[in-house]
Amino acid sequence: MSHPSSSLPAAAAASAAGPAPAAFAVTWPDAARQAAFEAWLAPLAGTHQLLPHTLRPASADASFRRYLRIDSATGASRIVMDAPPDKENCSPFVHVQGLLAAAGLHVPQILAWDEPGGFMLLSDLGHQTLIELLDPARPDQAFAWYQQATDVLLDWQMASRPGVLPAYDEALLRRELALFPDWYLARHRGVTLDATQQATLQAAFDAIVAHNLAAPSVYVHRDFMPRNFMAPPGAQGQLAGSLATPADGPLGVLDFQDAVYGPITYDIASLLRDAFISWEEEFVIDITVRYWEKARKAGLMGANSASGWGNDFGEFYRSVEWMGLQRHLKVAGIFARLTLRDGKPKYLADTPRFMAYIRATANRYRQLGPLLKMLDQIEGTEPAVGFAYGRM
Repeated sequence: MSHPSSSLPAAAAASAAGPAPAAFAVTWPDAARQAAFEAWLAPLAGTHQLLPHTLRPASADASFRRYLRIDSATGASRIVMDAPPDKENCSPFVHVQGLLAAAGLHVPQILAWDEPGGFMLLSDLGHQTLIELLDPARPDQAFAWYQQATDVLLDWQMASRPGVLPAYDEALLRRELALFPDWYLARHRGVTLDATQQATLQAAFDAIVAHNLAAPSVYVHRDFMPRNFMAPPGAQGQLAGSLATPADGPLGVLDFQDAVYGPITYDIASLLRDAFISWEEEFVIDITVRYWEKARKAGLMGANSASGWGNDFGEFYRSVEWMGLQRHLKVAGIFARLTLRDGKPKYLADTPRFMAYIRATANRYRQLGPLLKMLDQIEGTEPAVGFAYGRM
């Protein structure tokens, strides 16, 4: 799971007239890596009219990839992906980029790729992510953006074909769920589960996997959320809650290298139960039902399947919640791992958001009552009291 950080302020960008400011200079892990990069870049500088002295950091990543920005004599900037080949495989990125572009999505163009060296030159979709335009207190101004995001999602899903991307199957679902007890509970919380707690967690995982595997399969981006969308050029530079609209241009889509073929519920759950921004359920339901209407008209809901989702939004929404639960348990584990193994503690700051999602879903379904009780004990939180309206 990767989450690029916000781009550096435009004022910090180096100009064509001089080198990048020292505060934003590019550092390298060793001289050999720097030499390999410079040897790769040298011929490209002429072909693409690049200005090597303008190289500066563009964004960081939760993986071992990083992104650099470089200007050109044409006035356009480009992005360099630095992905050490002993740690990152860029082939999935290239494969999925082709699928997304073929489906009509606005994604970075691959201008050059040094597969053995782990360097790639990409077109630059801009400096501002969509999340920087959003204000949780102004869902009215977020509405049009989310409508556009679901249209982008539908374009992606309607291009789906089996056998093209790795399957999001039971084995992968369970490997992801195992991150929660292995990293969040055992290593972050220091909790050793007793036999009863292990059985509780296993029963919850069995139910989650069964619900998720019942969903029709489509292409799954796997991190489909505003932090991974680039705002269109006409909106860049606006502030959160601004009046910029999707009419300014298409959303750019990033961070797609982990795409798979799996549950249709996954990306809509990622979009509306976000790692970094939360919305009231009224807004979530409004966007989800509009997506569902469009998806069923497109024939994506498997109306003839046992799920019956094509005829019952309530059933679909419940399945989205179960899918979101899987994602939140996984991400809690990933964020703990990023802190403890990879030395990236900033991600754990969003863990309370995930635990709130997990507890809210577990409180809504009787089958998940034992899981909620166990988490309340571990987290030291108060159990929900009173009636659980809409509990299933």
